[in-house]
Amino acid sequence: MSNQDQVRAKKHLGQHFLRDENIAKKIADTLTLQGYKDVLEIGPGMGVLTKYLLKKDINTHVIEIDTESVEYLKNHYLNLSDRIYEKDFLKYDITEVFKDRPFAIIGNFPYNISSQIVFKTLEMRHQVPEFSGMFQKEVAQRICSQEGSKIYGILSVLTQAFYKAEYLYTVSPSVFNPPPKVDSGVLLLRRKENFSLPCDEVLFFKVVKTSFQQRRKTLRNSLKTFNLSDNLKANTIFGQRPEQLSVSQFIELTSLIENDQG
Repeated sequence: MSNQDQVRAKKHLGQHFLRDENIAKKIADTLTLQGYKDVLEIGPGMGVLTKYLLKKDINTHVIEIDTESVEYLKNHYLNLSDRIYEKDFLKYDITEVFKDRPFAIIGNFPYNISSQIVFKTLEMRHQVPEFSGMFQKEVAQRICSQEGSKIYGILSVLTQAFYKAEYLYTVSPSVFNPPPKVDSGVLLLRRKENFSLPCDEVLFFKVVKTSFQQRRKTLRNSLKTFNLSDNLKANTIFGQRPEQLSVSQFIELTSLIENDQG
C-alpha cells in the first residue's frame, strides 16, 4: 500500500493507528457474540480491526468522526458502506441506528476521549451487553481496579456496578503508527446478568461522583452537601474514605442516604 493511500493520523483526534494484524484479530476475538447480532466499532481509522469483525457472524457498524478515514473505509470496505456513520459517538444518538436492539461496542479508542466513551456506554447499559477494546493502560487498569487501590475511583465503581471488568493484556507502543508515549491495555466488559441496582440508580451515580471529588476525605466530610442526619452520619461507613468501599458498599451507602432523605 502506497503512502498516498494511507490516512494521516491526526493528533487533535488522538489517533494512533494499530498496525499489528495479530493484535487486531485478538481484539476482535474478545467478543463472545452472545446476546446480540450487531456490533459498533468506534474510531475504525483504516479498518485494521474492522476487517476481522466483518469475518464474524454479526452485523458490523462503524462510527468515525474523521472524514479522511471515512473516505478510506468507503473505498476499501465496499460491503460496509451503508453501515459507516460519519458522526461523533459522544454527541450522536446511536439509537437512531439500533432502535431498541442490543449491540456490542468495540474499538481502539482515542485516549483523549476513552473515559467519556465508557460513561456514555454506561448510560446505554440496557442495550450494551458487551464492550471491549484498547485504552491507555493506566485507564484500562483503573476501570478494572478493586477497592483499596490508589487508582480505584469513579470509573471503577460505576463500571463494575453493572459490568464484570477484566483486564486482558498489555500492548506495546511499537505496534501503533504513530507510537503513543505509553503502553496500552485491552479490556473486556461483560454486563452482569442482573444489572439493575437495589437502590436509586441516579442517586448512586451522584453519591459515587461526589465521594471521589474529595477522595482523601472521609465520606462524612465529602458527602456534606447531601445534608445527612446526625443519626446517619454516626454510621461507621461514613468514617471511611471512598477508595475503601467496594461496589456493593457504595450501593449500600446509596440505600442508606435514600432512606435518610425519604
